[in-house]
Amino acid sequence: MNVLEFKDELFQKGSEKGFKDMELYYEKSDQFVCAIDKGEVDQFTTAEVTGVSFRGVYADQMGYAYTEKLDESSIEFLIENALENASVLESEDVEEIYEGDSNYKDISFSSEALKSVTTEEKINFMKELDKEIYATDERVVATNFFTMQSVDVQKAMYNSKGLSLEDDQNYLVYMVIVIVEENDVTKSGVHIEVVSDWGKVNAKESAHKAVQEAVSYLNPLETDDKFYPVILRQDAARSLLDTFVTTFSAETAQQGMSKLKEKVGSKIAGDNINLVDDPFMKNRMGSRTFDAEGVATEKLNVVENGTLTTLLHNRKTAKKDGVKTTGHASKASYKGTVNVAPSNFYIEPGSQSYEELVQGMDEGIVVTNLQGLHSGVNAISGDFSLAANGYYVKGGEIQGPTNLMTIAGNFFELLNEVNEVGSDLEFGPSNVGAPSLLLKGLSVTFE
Repeated sequence: MNVLEFKDELFQKGSEKGFKDMELYYEKSDQFVCAIDKGEVDQFTTAEVTGVSFRGVYADQMGYAYTEKLDESSIEFLIENALENASVLESEDVEEIYEGDSNYKDISFSSEALKSVTTEEKINFMKELDKEIYATDERVVATNFFTMQSVDVQKAMYNSKGLSLEDDQNYLVYMVIVIVEENDVTKSGVHIEVVSDWGKVNAKESAHKAVQEAVSYLNPLETDDKFYPVILRQDAARSLLDTFVTTFSAETAQQGMSKLKEKVGSKIAGDNINLVDDPFMKNRMGSRTFDAEGVATEKLNVVENGTLTTLLHNRKTAKKDGVKTTGHASKASYKGTVNVAPSNFYIEPGSQSYEELVQGMDEGIVVTNLQGLHSGVNAISGDFSLAANGYYVKGGEIQGPTNLMTIAGNFFELLNEVNEVGSDLEFGPSNVGAPSLLLKGLSVTFE
């Protein structure tokens, strides 16, 4: 039974059982995962995952159910489970099935070129990359977390009010941790690439980048503990923003777990900070033309010149705050319930390159990656104390790596103390992106 036949029969039988309005959410995902160890395939999986979720209004309560099968028995299963679910819920919030918008963007986020890359080509590239990594520098002693993942996702939403929507998306990403050793000192570096054009992947170039990142941490300098001007390189800036992204959710604010509660219209960052959520970006993991409630998505300026213009809303949170939804209803998968999450959320880039930010620094620290982002962060207050790697800068030049350091500060204060925003916006393997940020300063201590 195809999904349209399944939908028609489901809605017919659901109506007969007393459901007022109904919605079917469909998701099909083709996944490939490959891990390499010492030049050989250590792990290899391909999987096709298909599932649907059903929502229906029964006696003014919303019932939920999901299944992995599209057959007659699953129709009965969904209806009975949603009925049972609705009967035990006693929510004061009246939920509704959305009838849809008049206009949706006609965009495909799927690359046919990426779809055509064979499993053999992917594995051969990984083996070649592994070979090039060891050939690049004799100090390479091992690799870790050497994986590639590709995902091709199709999503659709239908409801009894006539809504019919479809989205498709695919992406490919690979990651490797290179471990190097010199004079009995071992260091590691992480390299991640999100592939948008398979024709441009180059094992030699990727190997060079991966190895250079690891080698750059060898022979650390002795550096004094103090308050330094700091450049959060784009990967570190991205990680920190990702950790605090729920702060911008109206759902989190309404639960009393966001410092941005009742801050819309207020200044929360410096004039040079603009935070954007853009669901229409090509080759980004959060791209979509409709959200998990069927609302048409749109590009949204969340922070403009330091002023918080809106929080991210789904229909439920918008109703509570008396505003219009921003189209940020989200589901982790067809199994998940509706919550709030961004599409592609990022700090808008400035004009100076990372190199120019370094050159303009008299003395300071470049932070390249952060560790302990969950244990060392208070998402409500914004306080953080995190282990980090990076470099010492003097006279506009990187002098060398630092020992492992701890940086401490407050995320909300940090947003007000960005002297320069870099031009090197990157997303990495997530839907949160940032350029490098030159900060007035942070407290830095070294091991």
